[in-house]
Amino acid sequence: MELLTAFGSIFSIIIMIGIGYILTYKGWMDKSGAGLFSKIVIHISLPAMMLYNLMSDFDRAKLLSLGKGLIIPFVSIALAYVLGKIFIKIFNITPNRRGSFLSMFFVSNTIFIGLPVNLALFGSESVPYVLLYYIANTTFFWTIGVFEISKDGEEEPKRFLSVDTIKRICSPPLMGFIVAIFLIVLSIPVPKFMMDTCKYLGNLTTPLSMLFIGNTIYYIDMKGISFDKDVWGVLLGRFIISPLLVIGLCTFFPLPELMQKVFVIQAAMPVMTNTAIVSKSYHADCQYSAIMITITTILSLLIIPIYKIFLQ
Repeated sequence: MELLTAFGSIFSIIIMIGIGYILTYKGWMDKSGAGLFSKIVIHISLPAMMLYNLMSDFDRAKLLSLGKGLIIPFVSIALAYVLGKIFIKIFNITPNRRGSFLSMFFVSNTIFIGLPVNLALFGSESVPYVLLYYIANTTFFWTIGVFEISKDGEEEPKRFLSVDTIKRICSPPLMGFIVAIFLIVLSIPVPKFMMDTCKYLGNLTTPLSMLFIGNTIYYIDMKGISFDKDVWGVLLGRFIISPLLVIGLCTFFPLPELMQKVFVIQAAMPVMTNTAIVSKSYHADCQYSAIMITITTILSLLIIPIYKIFLQ
């Protein structure tokens, strides 16, 4: 029953992607409409979701008391990033996909799928630990991850430390994240009407992202999809390397048992759905990102039970 409930969140994602595909097929949504969804998610709904989620689930005392648990997510994701860079060199990943590949290799879907899956597997006690991993995952994605993706759409890659790069990194979602941490640390209350507004706008993030992915998949030549090194590399990073790094680090940095289990499940989640949205905004290969989101989401139906049994 626990696993069936966990699968429900994954089926929900797949259904919404399917609706986006059908709407495009029927002519109700075209590429320009999907582009509007991308802008709404990046500039409005995601920043609102960052603010609401963090302000709702953390206060200053909880954030500081759980802070020591951040070492495992931050170190494991950083190591996965380094391994992803090595993988790109060794296996010569397609040049205009390298940023998207790397982002999908080392960060995961910690909220859209990770939160409901952990709630189903471990109960409400897992929520603080889910959000700890979310903090590290979000920090890496909206800084290094976005920078790497942005290079896919450029003729000449720019240096990481440049004015243009800083402008790209300071994205609205990251700003929402930073503002939330600032308000929490300083114990500054947010009026209820503002929190409600952020909640409603934040709730747009998942459905709009999924409809966008469905629209993108519609325009893909499915016959041309092959399980090449670009695909297998992401699967290796998502479902094997990332969770194994967490398991290995937990032997050196002992943590509460439930926290360890949640971190392993979070590390084994599918590709972050925002990858396709960001790829679109930087004129990168968003079709590749959309394909990998779909493949990893479907495969997670098999992967989650395996890790659930392993953790028991």
